[in-house]
Amino acid sequence: MPCPRQAFRLKFVTDPLYAEHLRGVAHPERPERVEAVVARLRDARVLKEEIAARDATDAEIERVHSSRYVALIEREVEALAGVGRARYLSTGDTVVDASSLRAARRAAGGALVALEEAVAQRAAVFALVRPPGHHAEPDRGMGFCLFNNVAIAARAFQAATPGKVLVVDFDYHHGNGTEAVAGNGLSYVSTHAYPAYPGTGTASYRRGDDCVLNVPLPAGGVETAAFVAVWAALLPAVAAAVRPDVILVSAGFDYVAGDRVGDLGVGAEAAAPVAAAIRGVAEEHCDGAVAYVLEGGYEVGALATSIAVIAVAHDAREAPAAVTELSDIPRGIRAKLDDALRTLPGPPTAHTKGPQ
Repeated sequence: MPCPRQAFRLKFVTDPLYAEHLRGVAHPERPERVEAVVARLRDARVLKEEIAARDATDAEIERVHSSRYVALIEREVEALAGVGRARYLSTGDTVVDASSLRAARRAAGGALVALEEAVAQRAAVFALVRPPGHHAEPDRGMGFCLFNNVAIAARAFQAATPGKVLVVDFDYHHGNGTEAVAGNGLSYVSTHAYPAYPGTGTASYRRGDDCVLNVPLPAGGVETAAFVAVWAALLPAVAAAVRPDVILVSAGFDYVAGDRVGDLGVGAEAAAPVAAAIRGVAEEHCDGAVAYVLEGGYEVGALATSIAVIAVAHDAREAPAAVTELSDIPRGIRAKLDDALRTLPGPPTAHTKGPQ
């Protein structure tokens, strides 16, 4: 039986500190990604309830990242205090300034708060955080990411309440960092452009009782209907196999047409049926508990529109069904989808029928 309507009203985790990271630095991962988006969502009355973030503790962060890596970030960021400039983190292509460590701790904490609220209230919650996190590996920051926010939230949930977590990732780029820590109750499913940064995410496999499913999409782009149809087929099958206790979403919107860092040619409206499918499996398997955590998306207008239509999908009295057909999916992508679904336990035909 579906939860009461108010259980699905999308709540937001926000914090002014998220806009301090890389302020004044010419970089696509810029403060406007949260400042302007929050302002637009407030004006549109989409932000109906805002929740304060908190800092993640070292103990929470170190369930995913090594203490050596945390110390490296502390050392390199502290060296920038009073310098007034930014530099690359020594582990990779992530730019930091003097505010970055505080923002990264608060971003991980925002994901933690979002998941805690989602579980406690049987609600959908969206953490509007930066810096993003899904590229961050246990010992390496990369791809604009310092700490892996969704992985930190997942492991905190499991530390408090042993259970299964499903991470859904629809960012343009593959979440190599999240895949690296999958297993031990954490399953991961992703669509992403390939070949594109970081050049990973071609294989699907089982890791113990958990699953890693990757459906690489052509970097040249896909039709909006195909993107939606892939997710409409993936989500029910994966959730039925994994039976998660909570769903975390790496919500990156750089797949939207015109994005300066991604661009799969997909319309911003695609976020609505994908969110409806997420809501549907959350209702069925985890009492409605789902936490979205912002990843990519570098055009403010598309970012705000995508998040707004997600809010509408969660605010509806009933989750609207995605109207899709397998015929919307090109043959090459369908083959990759079928390969991924065959990884799931059970008869292959149970997973490959998809939406009709």
